[in-house]
Amino acid sequence: MKKYFFVFLLLLTTHLLQAQSFFTSFFAGVSNYKGDLGDGNSVLPNSHPAFGVGCLYEFNHRMLVRLDGTFGKVSGSDKLSRNRDRNLSFYSKINEFSVSFEYVLFDLYDYKVSPYAILGVGRFNFNPFTKNKNDQVVNLYEQNTEGQGFYKDRKAYKLTQTSIPFGGGLQWAINDDKRLAIVVGIRKTFTDYLDDVSTTYVDQALLTEKRGSNAASLAYRGGEVGAGSYPRDGAKRGNSNNKDWYSFSGISYRVRLKARGAKARNIRVDKISNNKSKTSCPKF
Repeated sequence: MKKYFFVFLLLLTTHLLQAQSFFTSFFAGVSNYKGDLGDGNSVLPNSHPAFGVGCLYEFNHRMLVRLDGTFGKVSGSDKLSRNRDRNLSFYSKINEFSVSFEYVLFDLYDYKVSPYAILGVGRFNFNPFTKNKNDQVVNLYEQNTEGQGFYKDRKAYKLTQTSIPFGGGLQWAINDDKRLAIVVGIRKTFTDYLDDVSTTYVDQALLTEKRGSNAASLAYRGGEVGAGSYPRDGAKRGNSNNKDWYSFSGISYRVRLKARGAKARNIRVDKISNNKSKTSCPKF
């Protein structure tokens, strides 16, 4: 999916290289997660580097459509929350591709700084991993820790999902062709398995029979910290009523694919001058 996005972006950029209405953008910042592991106090410890590239089409001075690819990592751990006895943890790469609408409050050809907002739709890929007590990396998706595929009607969750990107920030017009922005972008998802935790525990004997002792040891890890034995079948493991979220926050830099040039800027100045003369007092 990442390969096709870059090929598409390259073809689009090449085709539109002469267009003054297109910008290319570069993003650098951090990614974060909110879900069943961790709480509001674990935002900074679970921040990871993120980056992105994109292309924007300027309909007019205040409305743009954008195509973005953003890549980062999310993680969570019970050791950083109030639910330490459960002792679960995860991490996952996030690869997201989105189309969104951007609205700039003030015309940046007249003002230097303006707030702006973003709303769109995206598709993202994730795959949760963890480290077992021997510090070995394990793919949680393959363990079916909540009985996916054999327990009641639980099916394996999909590793490619839809997201709703929204957010905003502040833009600074360096000049007519270059802009710098601070952005906070939140992603609403429709899955509760970003962290591999959602519903209830499966009977330990059944999970061991179907998926092995390794799966059972990763479904509940309280024994590693002396918190007690494996919970009973059906005991609460996560909160399926609240879907998982992730976010990208940082700085973006955008530059016009073809500079407007001095001629375009002079036309802009002339228009402003003409408007001012039209509103001046008549001479007698």
